[in-house]
Amino acid sequence: MFINNVLKFIQNFTRPVYENSVLLKQTDNLIFASILLTFVVSIFLGSDYIGYFALITSALTVVRVLLYPNDEFKVEKFELFLLAYFMLVLVSVAGSTLLHLSLKGFFKTLIYICFYISVVHHLKYHKNHILPILLTIAGCVSFEAIIGLGQSFAKVDEISGWQDMSNINPEDVITRVYGTLLPLNPNLLGGYFVLTIPSLLGLSCYYLSKRNFITALIFGGLTLLTCWVLFLTGCRGSYIALFIILCSAFAISLKIFWYRFKKRFITFCSAFVGAVICAFAVITPLRVRLLSIFAMRDDSSNSFRFNVYKSAFQMAKDNWVIGIGQGNQNFREIYGLYMKTGFDALSAYNIYLETAVESGIFALIAFLGFLFTLIVDAVKFIKNTTDTKDLIFVSIPLLSIIGAMVHGMVDTVFFRPQLQMIFWTMCAILSTLIYNKETKLEH
Repeated sequence: MFINNVLKFIQNFTRPVYENSVLLKQTDNLIFASILLTFVVSIFLGSDYIGYFALITSALTVVRVLLYPNDEFKVEKFELFLLAYFMLVLVSVAGSTLLHLSLKGFFKTLIYICFYISVVHHLKYHKNHILPILLTIAGCVSFEAIIGLGQSFAKVDEISGWQDMSNINPEDVITRVYGTLLPLNPNLLGGYFVLTIPSLLGLSCYYLSKRNFITALIFGGLTLLTCWVLFLTGCRGSYIALFIILCSAFAISLKIFWYRFKKRFITFCSAFVGAVICAFAVITPLRVRLLSIFAMRDDSSNSFRFNVYKSAFQMAKDNWVIGIGQGNQNFREIYGLYMKTGFDALSAYNIYLETAVESGIFALIAFLGFLFTLIVDAVKFIKNTTDTKDLIFVSIPLLSIIGAMVHGMVDTVFFRPQLQMIFWTMCAILSTLIYNKETKLEH
């Protein structure tokens, strides 16, 4: 590869600098620390600060590539879809009628993709860092779950109108929790839980496989707590995504438990399903919130989304080749030309429709090609592997990505940096485990 030949030339030229610098030899540790800090600060700070830490990670990766002897880039076949997506995004930005706004959205996308490349590159040499990364994510989501539970007991006030109460008794209105993620929004917290619950669930299974029963029980309890707080967010899209995650986890677990512990497995699953059904049957606010999914136009939130979908689809139809350009600010300016009176929106409330509107149908195809190839290869890996621990570690990012894609069908909080950093990290972990076979995962 031409780029690796160029890198080798630069590395030979800078070798004396690297060999005489103690700090540069710690670059890997600095990259690892910045990755973990990106997750930690995302639960406290705003988008700009999260972006700064992601940029630090990317900058340190560039330093490593330029200075470390024999370092090189390797592009997997499925990543060619991501490259195509990025090139098409560039074209859409160049052709945008609101270039200055579109550039802002483009730089965010650039940061996310650079963060993905940085994590992939780091994990290529340090697979043993996958577990600490997952533990850090699990710690962050556990913190948010505890905060959310406290907000539920405190019955926090809504910051804005988050649910249609016209056909609901005041006693049946759920207290929607929102955690500490900025901007404070229960749908954002619900989306965050969708991406991170697989880490808690997977770590519980991992420590169970190691017969570390106390740690497995702790993570199992945190999984149940987070699932409960997810329901308290009132985010109906995350309800659907969690259902798909649990169904997918059930299907994967059949490979491990069906032939060894068939009766116990059926008993446990039946008890879990029964407990969930009883919870919704007994707790009226949750049942009302869940059933509002099927209210269609009778629910104002549903009706609002249908109107936005209709307008956004027309936007995509009129700009199907290269889109309107990147970013929600760009979207909002042009959406005003299409929107139905009284139904202003910041986004398309569907990540696939949003991608088509912003960057065109070909960019959407490229992005879906990236995800579809990654998911299919992960499923093949799970089907063929005989190592339980490898199966667990591959299942965690797979479930996270699937959950995000399902939730993204009815919301666009997916584009918030708190979720993007988790999502691209999960893609990087999955890519490392199923494509980088030079070294085994250290358990």
